Amino acid sequence: VRNCPGANDNGSGVAALIEMARRFAELAPGRTLRFVAFTNEERPFFSTAEQGSMVYAAAARERGDDIRLMASLETMGYYSEAPGSQGYPPLFRFFHPDRGNFLGLVSDLRSRSAMRALAAAFRAHAAFPLETTATLRFVPGVTWSDHRSFWHQGYPAVMVTDTAFYRYRHYHRRDDTPDKLTYRPFARATEGLVGAFAALADDVADMMES
Repeated sequence: VRNCPGANDNGSGVAALIEMARRFAELAPGRTLRFVAFTNEERPFFSTAEQGSMVYAAAARERGDDIRLMASLETMGYYSEAPGSQGYPPLFRFFHPDRGNFLGLVSDLRSRSAMRALAAAFRAHAAFPLETTATLRFVPGVTWSDHRSFWHQGYPAVMVTDTAFYRYRHYHRRDDTPDKLTYRPFARATEGLVGAFAALADDVADMMES
């Protein structure tokens, strides 16, 4: 975003991506994992054919790639234990906590099974708070990342997020700087994702069908 340092959006997601790739270089997962950093996610490219993930997802579909799950690592770097630190779209506050201390998984209804599989794997390998929601695409924020490009091609996809502007008041602002992030919970969330994806890579067929 112009004039935005981007520490959380999306320096945090890229940092998690790099750390996960480093860890998986030491593993031998049963299925292929691809670690991809997409360009051109923000305006004026968002939701156009020039968006990096749109190009990639379209090429994957043309090749016939069997993608069981795409996980978009969005803003992941800010957590708070303060009451009232978490906001939501209308009605969602009745189903989720008011403290912004959790990692969120967000999907549309078609990707619900894939999201549940990832959530189960995460909870089995991390003692970190996790909230999930599978909802309609028109809910504000639900489509605002690269997972949308994979939905467009019929692939199951989820967004992994600290909920961005619903929690983080520096979103898309000049003060989205590294000192605003909360690194200990961010590291714990990333560690949980490493374990979750390692488990999914070894047992993805069974988990996606359950």
